[in-house]
Amino acid sequence: MSLKLNPLNDQQLAALDQLTQGLTKEQTLWLSGFFEGRLSALGGSFEGGVSLPAAAPIAKPESLINLTILYGTETGHSQGLAEKLGEKAAFKNINAKVLSLYDFNYKKLHEEENVVVVVSTHGEGDPPDMAEDFHKYVTGNRAPDLKGVNYSVLAMGDKTYRNFCKTGEDIDEAMKDCGAYRITPMVKCDVDYEQNAEMWMNNVLLNLQPTESGAVSATSNSAAPATGVNGSASMGKAYTKTNPYMATVIDKVKITGRDSDKEVYHIELSLDGSGIEYEPGDAVGIFARNPEDLVEKILENTGFDPDQQVDFEEEKISIKDALTHHLEITVVTYDLLEKYYEVTKDEKLNDILDDEDKLSDYLYGHDVLDLLEDFPFKWNANKLVSILRAIPPRLYSISSSMEYVGEEVHATVSLVSYERKNRLRKGACSNFLSDSVQVDDQLPIFIEKNPAFKLPPNGSKIIMVGAGTGVAPYRAFMQQRESLDMKGNTWLFFGDRRFKSDFLYQAEWQKLLKSEHLERMDVAFSRDQEEKVYVQHKLLENQKEVFEWLENGAHFYLCGDMKHMAKDVNKALLEIIKTQGGISVEEAEKYVKNLKREKRFQTDVY
Repeated sequence: MSLKLNPLNDQQLAALDQLTQGLTKEQTLWLSGFFEGRLSALGGSFEGGVSLPAAAPIAKPESLINLTILYGTETGHSQGLAEKLGEKAAFKNINAKVLSLYDFNYKKLHEEENVVVVVSTHGEGDPPDMAEDFHKYVTGNRAPDLKGVNYSVLAMGDKTYRNFCKTGEDIDEAMKDCGAYRITPMVKCDVDYEQNAEMWMNNVLLNLQPTESGAVSATSNSAAPATGVNGSASMGKAYTKTNPYMATVIDKVKITGRDSDKEVYHIELSLDGSGIEYEPGDAVGIFARNPEDLVEKILENTGFDPDQQVDFEEEKISIKDALTHHLEITVVTYDLLEKYYEVTKDEKLNDILDDEDKLSDYLYGHDVLDLLEDFPFKWNANKLVSILRAIPPRLYSISSSMEYVGEEVHATVSLVSYERKNRLRKGACSNFLSDSVQVDDQLPIFIEKNPAFKLPPNGSKIIMVGAGTGVAPYRAFMQQRESLDMKGNTWLFFGDRRFKSDFLYQAEWQKLLKSEHLERMDVAFSRDQEEKVYVQHKLLENQKEVFEWLENGAHFYLCGDMKHMAKDVNKALLEIIKTQGGISVEEAEKYVKNLKREKRFQTDVY
C-alpha cells in the first residue's frame, strides 16, 4: 500500500505554514495533542509522520511505562480531567490507572514509579474532603521519602478566591521536598481550564515517553478507544465549551408566583439532532452577555468611545463589544483586585488586599464599575481590557432526564438581582436569560459532566436535600427513576421562602407522591411563620428515620448555597449521626467521611 507523503494542496500548506510560524514549544506541544486527537477520531494513528488506516493490523507492544493518576475533587472537574488523561495515556500505550484520593493507599506513595495529582482547592484554600488525608500526609511531619518517584500536579481553582490553587501548590512543593522528581511543572487552572489542562497533559505524556531502546510503537485503534481532542470517546461532532451547540429555546416559564420577591424561570432547550447526551446530575453551560446598563455606565465612567478598537484574543473588536460579550464585569475576583492594584498603586485598595475581613466584604457583591468609582484611575482602554478575565459561561444543574424528555435539556434559573450603593445589580447570565431570551431564540450551550453527583446504579434509597433552585437536579433524578418505573425509596427535603409563591415544581412533586415514585417529601418555608424554618430543621425533626435510611444504605444528596445552607445541613447531619448513633463527634465525622468515600454523600454546592 502506498501512502501519499504530501496530501495537502498548496492553499492548505500555505495556511498551515502561516498558522505555525512563531509558535512556542508549549503551543507546538498543544497542537501536537490536538492533531493526534483529530487523527484518532478518524480511526488512524501516527507512524513515521504519516497516518495509517484504522484497519492496519499492528501488534500492540507491552508497555514499559506505568502511571498512577490521582484526583481530589468536590465538583467532579478534577475527576473528569484525570479520566481524560487516563484515556490519552492508554492511547499512547501507557499502563495508566485512575484513582480517587479516597481509594489510593497514600502510605504506599513511595512505591510509585510515575504519579500525577489532579486536585482542586475548596473554599478558602482547603483541600477537598477526599484529598484531606493525602494532603496532610505529604505536607506533615511524617512525609515519606519519595526519591525515585516521578510526579506532576495539575492544580484546579478559581481566581475569585485569594488562596487560588493552594492545595495543588502545597502538594507540589511537598512532593518536591520529599525528593520526588517533577517531570512537568505544576500548572494552575482557573475556571477556564481546558487549554492549560490540555497542555499539561500533553507535556506529562511527552515526558513519560521512553527513549531509544524503550521506544513505543504506534498503536492501532484496537489498543484503546478512539479519542477526540478532548480525550473522550468520539461520538459524532463534539460540542464543548470551545465549540458550543446553538440550542433553540422551546419553552420559558416563570415558576415563582406573583407575590414572590424572587424570579425563577424554567427554561427548555432543544438538542434535536445534535447527538448531545447527558445524565442526571450533569450541568448545562450557557454563554450570555453582560447587562447593557452596566456596560453603558462603565463607558461613561471611563470616557471611552464605544467604537474604540481594543485587542482581544488576537483580534480587534470595539470596547463596547468586549465589555458586552467577552469580559467579566459583574463579578470582582481577588486576581482582578491584585492586577488593578499593580497598575494603579492605590493605597486604599492595598489596605483592602491586606485585610481579610475587608477583602471578603469587597469580593461579595461588587462589580467592575465599583472598582472604577472607588479607586479612580485614568485608564487606557487596552490596559483595562488586559486585566479583565474572559467571561466564563454559567453552569446550571440540569433539571431533566433524557430518558424522560428525549432530546431536550431543562434548566432552572433564578434571577440574581440586588441593590448596593443605591444601584441595582444583576447577574450576567440570569439577567440575560430572564430579560432578553425568548422562545425560538438560540443559545450557545455545552454539557458539563459531573461524575461526583450521580444516582446510585442499583435503585438504592436516596435522600435529597435542596433549597430554592437547588431542587433542580432532583427533578432530573425523579424523572429518571419514573422513566425506569422505580417506585419508592426516595425522600425529598425542599426549602424556600413562601409556600404560595416559591414552591418550585409543586404540581410535579404532588404527582410523584401520588404515583409513589416519590415516597416522602418534607418542606420548609422560612417566611411563612414568625420563627424561620429551614431544611436542616426538617432533617433534625425526622432524625430517627433519616439515620435509619442511612443505616440501610441510603445515598444522601445536598444541592444549594455553599456558604450558608450547605454548612447548616452538614452540621445537622453530624448531629443526627452523633445522637442517633450514640457516638462521639469524632466518630460521627468518620461516619460522614466514610459516606463520602463510598459515594453515598454527594454534594453540588455553589
